[in-house]
This record gives sequence, structure tokens and C-alpha cells, in this order.
Amino acid sequence: MPLQILSFTVGPVATNAYLLADPASGEAVLIDPGAEAPRLVQALRAHAWRLTTIWLTHAHFDHLGGVAGVLRAVQPPPPVGLHPHDCWLWQAKGGADWFGLDIEDPGPAPDLGFYHGDTLQIGEHACEVRHTPGHTPGHVVFYCPEAGALFAGDLIFRGSVGRTDLPGGDHQALLESIHTQVLTLPDATRIFPGHGPATTVGAERQGNPFLT
Repeated sequence: MPLQILSFTVGPVATNAYLLADPASGEAVLIDPGAEAPRLVQALRAHAWRLTTIWLTHAHFDHLGGVAGVLRAVQPPPPVGLHPHDCWLWQAKGGADWFGLDIEDPGPAPDLGFYHGDTLQIGEHACEVRHTPGHTPGHVVFYCPEAGALFAGDLIFRGSVGRTDLPGGDHQALLESIHTQVLTLPDATRIFPGHGPATTVGAERQGNPFLT
């Protein structure tokens, strides 16, 4: 059965959270639960899926703000995955105070380290971790080739790219990450970004003004 993808827009800066599931096995993962944990858990329960892992593209507050709520609601609590280079940002509660915001402490540090080239499973479906620094030092994307889908966090958006003016940002590194880890994928690959509407690799290759 094909990978099922549910999208949710959550929190104060309209972050996209994604629930990915293998209907055959009932296994699911949650990508970037930035807020509104009860809503995400309700969707999980409505489909009777079993949450196996939380995948974080990076550790900004608007992508991890709902982690603690999910961990309280789901038993046993699933492991949380993050690239080690973003652990400092996790410890700073995702930089919420930079914006005058107060979020719930996300809890203990993630217990699963993501590294470039790792293969992650959702039932029978395999997804690849790609390290894509630039927006943050430990930013990663998740590429699911069978589904033709890339979960891009804040690396690239429809017609735009991630900001690099926050601590740990590097604009040149971000552009290199896009060119080597995104634009090398098939044009038909759907890009599911951390904010805004979905797009495709081909559309961004041809029309994204930041990549010319």
C-alpha cells in the first residue's frame, strides 16, 4: 500500500507538520510537531496508527513546540530524532526567546541521532536522511523515493528558500544544500516544506528566483 501523508498547519507561524503512515502495518511517524499536539494525536488515534518515531528536520521552536505534548499523550512515548548539530538549539528551546515567545520545554534531549545517508523505516517504506545545513547547522530533509516525496523543513519553499539570519545560519551553505540534495532529485518529486504550499523539484529548478 502507498505511503499515506497527512498535512497539518499548526502554531503561531503556520508550521507544516506531517503524519506519514504505512496503512498495511499501521506504523506512523510524525515530522515537525511544532504545536497543537492534541490535534496531531487525535488524527493518529482516528486512524488507529501506532506512532513509532518523531522526526525533526531541525530544532527551531516552531518545529518542536508540540513534542512534549505528543510524548505525554502517546504510550509508550516514541523516540525523537534530530541531527546532533542542532542539539544546542534544542537546549535553547528552539530559540523561542529570540522572538519573545515562551514555549513548553520540549523535554529531554532527542534520543535518536540523524546522520546523512541514514535509512529510516515506516513499515515497509524506506526514507533517506539528507543533511542540509544552512538554515541551521543540523538541518536535515527526509526523502522517500517510493512516494516521490521530500520533506524539506525550512530549507526550500515554493518560490523561496529558508532564512539564514538567525544564529547558526549560513546562506552559502543553504544554497549548496539545495543544489546538491534537492535539485539532484527527479523533477516530479513533491516537496513538502515546513511552511506554505507544496511544490515540486522541477518547479523550483525552473522558477525559484533564489536559485538562479
